[in-house]
Amino acid sequence: MVSNSVKDDMRFEFGENWGHFVANLTDTQIQEAENSLRSMLDLESLAGKRFLDIGTGSGLFSLAAMRLGASHVHSFDYDIFSVNCAKELRRRYFPDSKNWIVEQGDALDESYIRSLGKFDIVYSWGVLHHTGHLQSGMRNALLPIKKNGKLFIAIYNDQGQLSSFWATIKRTYNTLSPPWRFLVLYPSFVLIFAMKIAGDILRGRAISFWRNYSRQRGMSAWRDVVDWVGGYPFEVAKPDDIVEFHLSRGLELRRLKTVGCGHGCNEFVFQKG
Repeated sequence: MVSNSVKDDMRFEFGENWGHFVANLTDTQIQEAENSLRSMLDLESLAGKRFLDIGTGSGLFSLAAMRLGASHVHSFDYDIFSVNCAKELRRRYFPDSKNWIVEQGDALDESYIRSLGKFDIVYSWGVLHHTGHLQSGMRNALLPIKKNGKLFIAIYNDQGQLSSFWATIKRTYNTLSPPWRFLVLYPSFVLIFAMKIAGDILRGRAISFWRNYSRQRGMSAWRDVVDWVGGYPFEVAKPDDIVEFHLSRGLELRRLKTVGCGHGCNEFVFQKG
């Protein structure tokens, strides 16, 4: 596992990016988020399940859990703007529900995590590698899992020297004042998506990739690029390292979805015995 120390003033404001995402959220994107949970958790419904969303981000997957029938959803995030995004989705879709709690919290605060109780599903997609202390975040994420409960996490893939390159890009982006960040963002967009878009053009489907991107967990291509380029602190890990970490602590691997040698997140579902 590779870590990168960070000062607080270098942290990317994820919630500001997700605010734009929430403002344009569609029913199709929500349905794709639901499909992602169903598929990875191998469950058609979350009826009767308690769902903990560590680092809720936009709040989309907490919303998906509610729509799938979860009996209780607890969403928290370090970033107050992300907390407000989740609160907006709760206001919009479940205004009268007392079963969806949204608050500010820290994934590295062990006492806080312990205070939340136990959950059937602990979900943390693309979050723990942004805490600045990945292993501490993973240890804390184990604390609220019920017996036979599931942990669904996604962690950035370790690409060796390429990961070091992206760490430099991310630090540069966050060092620049906002009006100048396009100097990093636009070239990075081309670097990430140019080959895929070019392939679509050659096949006569010029905007197919862009149009279909939301089928990937209901997300937005542009907002994911901003999240990827700006996302700092930044840590990465090889899939084997993540699997070994959890197996050594008594969990069983149920699902694994990797990005191969590419950038992005490897997805894991573990079950507590």
